[in-house]
Amino acid sequence: MGRLFLAIWLVLGTGAASAQDLTALARVDPARSALRVLDGGGAELVLGLSRPVPYRVFTLDAPRRVVLDFSVVDWAGLDPATLSAAGAVTGVTVGPFRPGWSRMVLALDAPLAVAEAELKTGEAARLVLRLTPVDAAAFAAASGAPGSALFALPDPAADLPPPHRRQDGTRPVRVVLDPGHGGLDPGAERDGVVEADLMLAFARDLRDLLRREGGSGGGFEVFLTRNDDIFVPLEMRVSIARMAGADVFISLHADALAEGRARGATIYTLSDTASDVASEKLAERHDRADLLAGIDLTDHDDRVARVLMDMARAETQPRADRLADALVAGLERRIGELHKRPRLEASFSVLKAADIPSVLIELGFLSSARDRENLISADWRALAAEGIRDALVAWAAEDAAEALLLRQ
Repeated sequence: MGRLFLAIWLVLGTGAASAQDLTALARVDPARSALRVLDGGGAELVLGLSRPVPYRVFTLDAPRRVVLDFSVVDWAGLDPATLSAAGAVTGVTVGPFRPGWSRMVLALDAPLAVAEAELKTGEAARLVLRLTPVDAAAFAAASGAPGSALFALPDPAADLPPPHRRQDGTRPVRVVLDPGHGGLDPGAERDGVVEADLMLAFARDLRDLLRREGGSGGGFEVFLTRNDDIFVPLEMRVSIARMAGADVFISLHADALAEGRARGATIYTLSDTASDVASEKLAERHDRADLLAGIDLTDHDDRVARVLMDMARAETQPRADRLADALVAGLERRIGELHKRPRLEASFSVLKAADIPSVLIELGFLSSARDRENLISADWRALAAEGIRDALVAWAAEDAAEALLLRQ
């Protein structure tokens, strides 16, 4: 059968139109929106909108999902939980996906095919999506992302410098900061504090601090993987770092634990074997965000590529380990107490750039009242940023010295 998807572009006005021209804002009407079970095990989604907008729908397998993209829907006022648990539809996720695009993802526990998708117009628009049961083989055959599941994505290399050789102290060190989560993946939330928003604010402050840092090599050039509340897939975050010619990649998070009393900053480096069960679950939860956001990961396992990457990591991993050690020392000097085990390892996908020393910093846990108080404090965050800056300065000097020795 091959992969099948529906794309509906409603051209508002006359003449040729680009994707940007088609962008319009529609507000969802929760009172006119519902998800109900159909006879025979199917499901029907009715989504009330204030106006018609371009949209498309497709399905993904492993796990099974239905993905709807809109240009653009304001989800304010809609509680996705009210649309969940309708037969085979076990969960609904909504939020910004790309500048100019919004996304809804329906999680399925049984294969349902798109039988009908229609945007009805009139005084108030409404999208009607009907899903009918099919067998697993038919669902898998028809599933898959369209030509680009990341349509309307600006070229991340457009204003980034070209790749370069390892830093040796004669030029600025290029740092890519990765504020975790964003868009339809807000990350952890506690008492009104949202991880995605908090980490974006911290990344901007840290960027500005690093850019003010001088030095014989010119200090730091700093780039962010996102500078707005948008969703960026894990693979794209790594690609942005590579296209920026990054000397170092730092992913920033502040997670929450359902169980336990963990608190304090933790620095992670990559390992196939997690340091403990909590680290393993944390890495799984971070990676699961891409699945919840409707990213197609079916073709991402290349054994040959993995062997080549392992060879490259033989050089970059010791550098990442030294960076992590420097971060522990820098943060400890500035903010004091860290996690009881501040240096941990786990298989975070965002750390898998084989050619770039990469670390992930959990600045604290939103599930800890004490950490939460620190994280929302501008003074504490400023000290944490200074600790990271101190670590990068020390690491860059040591790393440059090693590069010069290797070159001799």
